[in-house]
Amino acid sequence: MPPTEAELADAVHRGARAALLDLFREHPGERFYYCTLVTSGEAYGPALSAWSVEALAAEAARQGCAPIDLKWSYADSPFCCYGERHLEPVRPLFEARGELFDLPDDEADAEFDLRLRAMETAMARLDAEGLFGTGADRHSVVVAVEVPSEAGNDERVLRLNPPQALTEWREEAAVPEDV
Repeated sequence: MPPTEAELADAVHRGARAALLDLFREHPGERFYYCTLVTSGEAYGPALSAWSVEALAAEAARQGCAPIDLKWSYADSPFCCYGERHLEPVRPLFEARGELFDLPDDEADAEFDLRLRAMETAMARLDAEGLFGTGADRHSVVVAVEVPSEAGNDERVLRLNPPQALTEWREEAAVPEDV
């Protein structure tokens, strides 16, 4: 019997929580402004990526570019795929649900959505626990669940964050107000 959506969400929650706690503990004093779970178009188990103000400045200087060129790019972050040892056990659970491309289109779409909902649920739980801060501190972090080059990323960001956290993201990621 493949794992349920709730079981996937629980596993992602545990893995992401451990990875994020390691990140915050190993980089004390850094101001993290972006934390995301990323998966592929096949909706395999997620990877964690994040940015801090300090890491962004250092990476932009290293690459010789403007910080805005990297600011919302999970792939350019030095913290891309951070805490893999914590998320590695989640991947077989996603695999146990089958390959999306082996399913008819409507079933594949439903399975894709289920996996992303599980990831979003996990991040929402972490937020409810205060992992991304509370009160005004929470307003300085954008939490995301992303699939590169796929629709739906903006909608998940909007659901996962208080509006106060999204001012810069909306402007810099060119997200229209009606999304």
